[in-house]
Amino acid sequence: MSMQFLLAFQAGGGMGWLSVAPLIFIFAIFYFLLILPQQRRQKKWTAMLDSLKTGDKVTTSGGLRGTIMALKDDSVHLRVPPNNLVVEVTKASVTQVTTAEEEAKTKP
Repeated sequence: MSMQFLLAFQAGGGMGWLSVAPLIFIFAIFYFLLILPQQRRQKKWTAMLDSLKTGDKVTTSGGLRGTIMALKDDSVHLRVPPNNLVVEVTKASVTQVTTAEEEAKTKP
C-alpha cells in the first residue's frame, strides 16, 4: 500500500507546477492592471504636490477652486473667489493644478 502511495505522489509531482501557474498568472494580471498604474498615478500626484508654488490655481478634493496664497509644510492657503476668502487646506487635498490654457478652454 505504501508503494502505491509513493508512485501516485511521484506521478502527481509534475502537476504541482500546473496547479500553481494560474495563481501566478492571476497575480501578474493584477500587478499590471491594478498595482502598476496606481503606483504611476501616485508618483505623478506626489510630483505635482512638490511643484506647487504661490499663484497656482488649484482644485481640491472637496471641490474648492482657488489661487495659492501661501505654502506651509503640509498645508496650503487658498484665496477663493468671489469674496477672496482665504482658506487653509492640506496639501493632500489638492487634486489638480489648473493652467491658464485649461482655464481658457473651459470658459465659452
